[in-house]
Order: sequence, then C-alpha cells, then structure tokens
Amino acid sequence: MRVLIVVLLLVLALLQFKLWFGEGGYRDIASLQARVEAQTAENEMLGARNEELRAEVDDLRERLEAIEERARSELGLIRDGETFYQVVPEGESAPPALDEDGGA
Repeated sequence: MRVLIVVLLLVLALLQFKLWFGEGGYRDIASLQARVEAQTAENEMLGARNEELRAEVDDLRERLEAIEERARSELGLIRDGETFYQVVPEGESAPPALDEDGGA
C-alpha cells in the first residue's frame, strides 16, 4: 500500500510540475494572454489611425476646399492674384526671393 501511495504522489508531483512549468502550462498561457492583450491594444490604435486616414481621404475626395487648404499649408502654394508675404524674425536672414516664373 505504501508503494502505491508513493507512486501516486510522484505522479501527482509530475503532473503539477507539467501544469506549472511544462509546455502549454500555466506560464505559457499567461505569456500568451499578455501577448494577445498587447496585440489587441495595438490593433485598436491602428484601427483608430486607419479611421482618421479614411476620413481624411474622403474629405479630400469630396471637398475642393480641403485640397486647397492642404496645398497652402503643406506646399506653400498661393492663388493667382494673391501676394505672398514672409515675415522673418530679426537676426535671421531671409531666403532669396523668387521671380515670376519660380526661379531665383
């Protein structure tokens, strides 16, 4: 009877060891859950970014004003008949002026 109890205790210890430290055990599951949570958070962030970009694309497709605004702010373009003034803070040198055809 003692041999049976010892064998059963050894089997129990082996199963517990596998449960906690073996492949597919508690540690592996905990690390996988952490990776899933991190990936879910990243997916949500990227989904929000995609929605912002989709809204911007829709805005550019539908509104001429959005295209003009972007051309003015990012490319520094002006309309025909407008005059461009650049204010240079004291102590800085102004860039060379451009003539009518865009050359220096």
